[in-house]
Amino acid sequence: MLVVAFPAAAFGTNCYVLAPAPGEECVVVDPGIGVEDTLRTVLEEHRLRPAAVLLTHGHLDHVYSVTPVCGGDTAAYVHGHDRYRLADPLSTIDPATLAMMEAQFGQRATWREPERVVEVADRERLEVAGLALDVLHAPGHTEGSVMFALETVPDGLPEEEQLDRTVVSGDVLFAGSIGRTDLPGGDNAAMQRSLREVVLPLADSSLVLTGHGPATTMRRERATNPYLRGLGA
Repeated sequence: MLVVAFPAAAFGTNCYVLAPAPGEECVVVDPGIGVEDTLRTVLEEHRLRPAAVLLTHGHLDHVYSVTPVCGGDTAAYVHGHDRYRLADPLSTIDPATLAMMEAQFGQRATWREPERVVEVADRERLEVAGLALDVLHAPGHTEGSVMFALETVPDGLPEEEQLDRTVVSGDVLFAGSIGRTDLPGGDNAAMQRSLREVVLPLADSSLVLTGHGPATTMRRERATNPYLRGLGA
């Protein structure tokens, strides 16, 4: 599997492009703020054609470029509980933060809802762009936060890592941390259930592609992440 990752221009949000191989259709995961130019370069370099945009949740820093990326033909996939956030994610961001972002980019932030939105549900399997992705609903950071799991790994991983599957975790799980739960729609009790019932059962052989920061593995997080240690599977 071909995986290309790069950070958005704000908030360090990771955008991912996944495809079976160069020259194929692909999925774009979490196209955040200011990703259009870099994404266009990635698609041209690897001769990829977006078949879908997958959203791990509806926060602005993960969805801001979804409509330009989708255009009129490509659907955006989001969990039903976060569907409402695509109506106007600008309204959910702190005014001071929005003003700072607009000052940084020198233009007013605008939003247009994508034309095609597909709501996904827990444990649903998506067959798109030649990839099979399982939806894992893991609320807590937002009501509709999900992870996308694939039974394959990116090309070129060191064999000693002994990894055989990939999880795109969004803001559920980070290297050494987890997503915050103090924003609107966040719920610490729900996050604890998600960590215990959805994250901990993931195989140690899982590569974790996080919403912010470096990639990690479940083996590493199970052993070192302070938010997972002490939780019962």
